[in-house]
Amino acid sequence: MKVTFPHLGNAYIAIEALLEGLGHHPITPPLGTRRTLEWGGKYSPEETCLPFKTILGNMLEGIELGADSVYMIGGWGPCRLGYYAEIQRIILHDLGKQVEFVTLEVPQKNYTVAYRRLRNVLGNTNVARLARGCRLAWAKLKVVEQAETIALQVRPREKWRGATSLFLEEQLQKLRNAQSMGAVRRIEIDTTEGLRSLSDDSTPDLLRVGIIGEIYTVVEPFVNSRLEERLGYLGVEVVRTISLRRWVEEHIFLNALGLYNYRSLKRSAQGYLHRFVGGHGLESVARSVDLAKENLDGIIHIFPMSCMPEIMAQAILPEVSRDMQIPILSLIVDEHAGETGFQTRLEAFVDLLQRRVRVGECLQEERCTLG
Repeated sequence: MKVTFPHLGNAYIAIEALLEGLGHHPITPPLGTRRTLEWGGKYSPEETCLPFKTILGNMLEGIELGADSVYMIGGWGPCRLGYYAEIQRIILHDLGKQVEFVTLEVPQKNYTVAYRRLRNVLGNTNVARLARGCRLAWAKLKVVEQAETIALQVRPREKWRGATSLFLEEQLQKLRNAQSMGAVRRIEIDTTEGLRSLSDDSTPDLLRVGIIGEIYTVVEPFVNSRLEERLGYLGVEVVRTISLRRWVEEHIFLNALGLYNYRSLKRSAQGYLHRFVGGHGLESVARSVDLAKENLDGIIHIFPMSCMPEIMAQAILPEVSRDMQIPILSLIVDEHAGETGFQTRLEAFVDLLQRRVRVGECLQEERCTLG
């Protein structure tokens, strides 16, 4: 099958390797553009959120490139993600798109349907090819996340503006084309060494800001207006709280086995939120508390308009901010958000954090004069 799928940051590099291991031909849609959003928004219900519209745009662009199948993740619980796939399947059908739509989700008692979907996904691959594809995909995802994490540290310290992003993109394309574990390992080493070489070690201490929020908005650069890059160019080291590898381990493998629980998150969010509220709502509250304990300078909470779990988290975060003495900025994104206003809010927040740090240093050294 010629399979297309929605983007989720640079995860497409691993997804392509996995689909090839499954015996399919991946049709990767172009990276998100205004056309993607406009096309998806044109056929989406008006009240749906930005991720829904962007994902539908990805699907339409993938079908335009020749895909005959669409893979989409499902979900359950209060978050509306569980409805995305079915609504998108109906929209594509109504548009006359003759494609096989497969929803990938952890089975909830109906194991017959889950088994049929699994047979469809496995196709005609053999065990050896599947094992190789899974191993290669997992290794690529690991390198992607490792490289991105190092880039977050290097970008605000880079010797030449833009060098980090340019080098990272070149290495990720090499990783995308790698066909063996040995090649992946060599690229991992070259990428780590190359990124480190771009860092100016004489750079003074920088602000450190954590990012929390709805997973798609946090991970997908097109949707969050390249938030991590913007902060890096403002001299801020970004600390991630969301890992796709960890998400796969917890929400797919452990959840399928009934072994995943929210005890650690509930413990961190104790006193603020005590239960799972869908999406990453609980994670946003819990991670904000954890980040504050790590002495970060600030937190940015980003999510799409009308996202119920994150709206609940947003209502709680001001209390976390007061109790933990850490500034928290909430950014809500939709298709009408302008880049200028987005950049202005980031600059104002960074300026606030810098002033706060300077005042703190003055007070600590007992040389601050008021008035």
